[in-house]
Amino acid sequence: MKVRFWGVRGSIPSPGPHTIRYGGNTTCIEVRTDAGELIVLDGGTGIFALAQSLLKELPIKANVFITHTHWDHIHGLPFFTPLYIPGNSVRICGAHDVVTGTGIEQVMAVQLQYSYFPVREVEMHAKIEYQTLPVGATVTVGDATVTNAILNHPVINLGYRIDCNGKSVFFTGDHEAYFNIYDPGDEDYDEYQMLIEEKQRMVDDAVRGVDVLIADCSYTLAEYPSKRGWGHGTFDGSIELARRCGVKQLVCTHHEPTRSDDELERVFDEALSHFSLGPGDPSVILSREGLEIEI
Repeated sequence: MKVRFWGVRGSIPSPGPHTIRYGGNTTCIEVRTDAGELIVLDGGTGIFALAQSLLKELPIKANVFITHTHWDHIHGLPFFTPLYIPGNSVRICGAHDVVTGTGIEQVMAVQLQYSYFPVREVEMHAKIEYQTLPVGATVTVGDATVTNAILNHPVINLGYRIDCNGKSVFFTGDHEAYFNIYDPGDEDYDEYQMLIEEKQRMVDDAVRGVDVLIADCSYTLAEYPSKRGWGHGTFDGSIELARRCGVKQLVCTHHEPTRSDDELERVFDEALSHFSLGPGDPSVILSREGLEIEI
């Protein structure tokens, strides 16, 4: 498999002179299976550059897996150029929305209202298919399988594990390590602790042994207390997850949009200094636009 990063920032695009090295687009990751099948993870603003690169490969058959429907993970979708070209096929997969009671089809229906966008879906000439996924479901994409696992975020967020010919990658989307909302000594503390430990075991099982883990590392340990409950992870938490689950390589992504490239490198180096990574531990790198990983 080949993995390429087209958008690596979180929350809001952050273009400018201070984000040139790592990029200012929001989340979008391209995965190519051994047989060349196209899997796209999330549709942030990075998906526009991906779309332009695909125009030389027409017709396109794309499988887009949406982790969740917060804006920074979907607001590039209406600009995914293959949607407008006859002969192309785009399958969009994602979770059922328990708030609205709708399937993943709402991801386009909401954005393509005339109040927000000048083009209707009927004017998109590609074949568009929506597939709402049950939690834990596996989807076959050519020679690969994509299995989802529910993670911790204020809305339903599906992490995706892609397996292809003995190689594997897992993308968390947005994920905050589970924590106990009760104080020790509260009557509900022990019961809730058992619940979150079970949820964490499920996440660990989904991640275990992957070749590449792409994880939400928005915050430092010092920043996290004021962001608790926002649904995002830390560098340290993701490194601990990768070590615990026998991951070969951790790619830290969803970079805080207010952080310059220099600041990003500084806090990353500080987080690495908290660990003594040795043989058997994962390699740990920062995602950047244009980064390619062959598994």
